Amino acid sequence: MERKDPHENHMHTEHVHKHVEKSSFYKAHEHHRRMIEDFKRRFFVSLILTIPILILSPLIQNFLGIKIKFYFDKYILFLLSSAVFFYGGYPFLKGLIYELKKRTPGMMTLISVAITVAYIYSSSTIFGLEGKQFFWELATLIDIMLLGHWIEMKSIIGASRALEEIAKLLPTKAHLLKNGDVVDVPIESLKKGDSILVKPGERIPTDGTIVEGSTTVDESMLTGESVPVEKKVGDRVIGGSVNVQSSIVVRVEKVGRESYISQVIELVKKAQESKSKTQDLANRAAFFLTVIALAVGAFTFLAWLTVAGDLAFSIERAVTVMVISCPHALGLAVPLVVAVSTSIAAKRGFIVRNRAAFERAKDLDAVVFDKTGTLTKGEFGVTDIIAFSSSEEYVLTVAASLEKNSEHPIARGILREAKKRGIKTVKVYDFKTTPGKGVYGRINGDHFEILSPNYVKIPEDERIKKVLNERKTVVFVLKNKKIIGAIALADIVREESKKAIKTLKKMGIRCMMLTGDNKHVARSVAEELGLDDFFAEVLPHEKSEKIKELQRKGLTVAMVGDGINDAPALAQADVGVAIGAGTDIAIESADIILVRNDPRDVAEIIKLSKKTYKKMLQNLLWATGYNALAIPLAAGILYSYGIVLTPALGAILMSASAVIVSINAKLLS
Repeated sequence: MERKDPHENHMHTEHVHKHVEKSSFYKAHEHHRRMIEDFKRRFFVSLILTIPILILSPLIQNFLGIKIKFYFDKYILFLLSSAVFFYGGYPFLKGLIYELKKRTPGMMTLISVAITVAYIYSSSTIFGLEGKQFFWELATLIDIMLLGHWIEMKSIIGASRALEEIAKLLPTKAHLLKNGDVVDVPIESLKKGDSILVKPGERIPTDGTIVEGSTTVDESMLTGESVPVEKKVGDRVIGGSVNVQSSIVVRVEKVGRESYISQVIELVKKAQESKSKTQDLANRAAFFLTVIALAVGAFTFLAWLTVAGDLAFSIERAVTVMVISCPHALGLAVPLVVAVSTSIAAKRGFIVRNRAAFERAKDLDAVVFDKTGTLTKGEFGVTDIIAFSSSEEYVLTVAASLEKNSEHPIARGILREAKKRGIKTVKVYDFKTTPGKGVYGRINGDHFEILSPNYVKIPEDERIKKVLNERKTVVFVLKNKKIIGAIALADIVREESKKAIKTLKKMGIRCMMLTGDNKHVARSVAEELGLDDFFAEVLPHEKSEKIKELQRKGLTVAMVGDGINDAPALAQADVGVAIGAGTDIAIESADIILVRNDPRDVAEIIKLSKKTYKKMLQNLLWATGYNALAIPLAAGILYSYGIVLTPALGAILMSASAVIVSINAKLLS
């Protein structure tokens, strides 16, 4: 049937395509990057212009004991300051308009009011109004605010990259079967009912059903299932999973928004958007300071005009209040601590990508771990070798010799165990493999096989019953059709995981596990680690729902994971933590990355978050405490006692406040 518009049904497939330069999430990431570069450029240009402003400022000249005077010097000072105000102050003036439109005055409003009042008043003194200039205070205030915002934005990496990384799971082309021929076509051109060929080692282009062939499929990055899944005719496959063994023909059943990966993208996107609404400490402090500054400034002007009747003096008092109300310290209080904290975190083995989430880590009630690749190594390891009519070493030697020609995860696990034990393999003749069944070969004239439990009569043996009940993966080794032994494999629990859980529980934090694996495997791991709870056979969209359930119970939740199956949950959690060796999708969906792949670092994150928050509060208390003292003095509350805070003294106190805040931030350890 003819399609009217190929873009109508497949727009979302193009949206998740890895070459989707014009997609919304790519644009968001590029916009964020451009903003960082813009703040950086404005900071350095303004900083260069500030140098001559400082040199030409009377206060700085008096302080340094120098005198630089020449014709039109005050007009040059005015022009340089105007350049800093309009160029360096532009982001804040723009932010003022945005915050006022949203009716959420914050840091941008406070900065804009301070620099605008300082600029207009100082410019007026150049052209006849009595009073002192605030040009150097204006320039340094803009410089420090630009620096603070640049540092802050660098610490917040655009979460939209997570969506780009998910898109990379899909191949660019598919092998379409058409009139008996194989034609490579872009995946966005596929439609329901098409038949596609998927070769061994390739990613499956889209969701569908196998109509020819059998194979094993690695779905670990998608579903969290640690064991490769046997697939035959009639079984469904997921786009983005890896065809491990044999060629198969798949009938396309889901495209566009219906596909599994598209649904994951939507979940991640929604979770990230909901998290981005968090307002930080500095903005809350700025809101109250804005209200106070405007109210006290207006009151100061009217009070002095009424009492003294001196317009110039009244304006000077009001302007001093407005400028002092936006201290350099407040602009640096949080970003400097963030910068120091981020550096400490990197040295300790984790990267902070989302500052707001990192701050939330101090309040965590529960940590939910993915199993495969997070609490466990994410690879098969031999747990038991059961020998019947020969030694364990002989069973392992035969198995390793046969499996050395296979790329199956079970084969890799057996070979790792043989290498660990120093066992050397022997030559195998007439080797062959049957997907989903096993491998065959001759050694020294004898016929050997490694078969799955479905193709043998399972011996009545307690050891075999035990490993099967534990839901371990078991293969049987046969010599001339007779079982000589069995090898049990499972995803091995990390030693670090046991220590991590123990430490977190000592801190009063509940530890849980989410996994796509079956309940028996999950229970075994949960009991071994001493977890408080676990959720098994959970699909990605269900993982994010489980996190929401815990959040609805009033818990602040961290999610620790490593695969695409964890991406929605990582984005939904209050704090998303990715294991560094995991997929790019998990890393880009997370707020914090564990570079060393060590779950013990989760406890370190929480400890550093508590220390960081404490340091932020100290800085904010100092910055706002300075205002509590300086604003009334600037307003002239003690004028009758001969105590008044002049603009010059206010500027010096501002600088001192910024220095103290900087030193305090550096003391974080």
